[in-house]
Amino acid sequence: MKELEKLRILHNYNYRQMGELLGVSKTYYWQIEHEKRGLSYIMAIKIANVLHVTPDQIFYDYYINKLSNK
Repeated sequence: MKELEKLRILHNYNYRQMGELLGVSKTYYWQIEHEKRGLSYIMAIKIANVLHVTPDQIFYDYYINKLSNK
């Protein structure tokens, strides 16, 4: 999820800080960003709120591309 990584870096957050802001572990957050863990809609909203964007700005293109590659 390149857009998620770019936004996290733009806001100068590391994995630990993102986990703390989201109420999850550093590992849990890392797994989301590296597609090792599924993403709930609630978590997508939480992530978007932390990064001051909408969920679509982060995840829409990623999931559209994933659907079209099936």
